[in-house]
Amino acid sequence: MLLPRIQAFEVNDLESAPPFVREMIVETLSRTLRWGRMLHNLVPPFRRFLKASGASEVLDLCAGAAGPATILASEMRRSGQMPPRFLMTDLYPRVDAWKEAQREHPESIDFVHEPVDATNIPQHLAEGRARVMINALHHFPPHLAKAIFADAVKSSTGIFVSEAFERNPLRFAIPMAPAALLALAANPILAKRDRLAKAALTWFSPVALGIGTWDGLISSLRMYTEQDLREMVEPLGDSFTWEFGYYRFAPFGKGTYFFGVPRRTSHSTHG
Repeated sequence: MLLPRIQAFEVNDLESAPPFVREMIVETLSRTLRWGRMLHNLVPPFRRFLKASGASEVLDLCAGAAGPATILASEMRRSGQMPPRFLMTDLYPRVDAWKEAQREHPESIDFVHEPVDATNIPQHLAEGRARVMINALHHFPPHLAKAIFADAVKSSTGIFVSEAFERNPLRFAIPMAPAALLALAANPILAKRDRLAKAALTWFSPVALGIGTWDGLISSLRMYTEQDLREMVEPLGDSFTWEFGYYRFAPFGKGTYFFGVPRRTSHSTHG
């Protein structure tokens, strides 16, 4: 039986959380995605989205520590495909991480220094770009998630959202644990700053593990189902076509994706 969706808090969302704690969470998640190769099989649907939207630039909303953008860019290049240019944005810009990503992928990564609210995209950033949001839509309650889709339909060339697991705590815990525990343990060594504070929370107390477990479980209970997503976009009319699907990663991982493109540019529809 499907669990009901809840909108409980995650530590990463709290403005009162110390910046180094939010940074620790995002750094760990980025390495978990990379080390666990959790986005490798997201490339084919993402490539279909780019082809259908005609986008060569995407506005990366809630870009975090640049993990998803750098992984997708690397995987696409590895398979002989030219990645789009990602313009990374976040309400809490992580400029140091983004500069490092830009050095690694100078042709594919750019960023905005200033905070950008995913629910209120400035026109100069929206114009001519598609939008991508990886592992972040669940942070927004339904009325804001609807607003994100509505604004994308009004002022973008398409929107692609993805989550690493479904609304099921077991779907979070079992596939994520191996890479996540390793990434958490290594983070104080690999972090660029506040290493002592992160080490204290990670190696000498259960705080970091507790925060990661709590945020992961709450994330899993915040996930939107296919029905939820289609109900959000149904009032937006038929100017966009929509596709929902799954992708898999080892061990036993099952992520979701959902994208919409203007009907006039769609080469095929699955929605």
